[in-house]
Amino acid sequence: MTAAVPRTRLERVRAAAGIASLALQQIEDDLSADDVDQEELAAILRELIEDTDPPGGFMASVAQLLSVAARRAEQVEPDRDGDASCPLHEAAALITDEAGQRLIWAARALHPQGDG
Repeated sequence: MTAAVPRTRLERVRAAAGIASLALQQIEDDLSADDVDQEELAAILRELIEDTDPPGGFMASVAQLLSVAARRAEQVEPDRDGDASCPLHEAAALITDEAGQRLIWAARALHPQGDG
């Protein structure tokens, strides 16, 4: 029997990012299908932003990941000057406030039914 070699944190992150990339590629392939109509496109967009699993939807999960990275950066960045953490906090806010809202607007423009 061979002893398992523990993965490093970076290897785990790299593997998880690879899995997420494959999942995003699947969504991109589905969006590119010739038979996607406006109602289905709106539903797909809503899936990225609605409270599903995990709570808050995909976009909220990405924003949360960046917020966690920002909080960690606050603890480890030299001089605690915000050079690393501020851009991460801003990126999280842009995803939540800007990208998320624009997805909502696009979904409503494509198919208003289902809102509310």
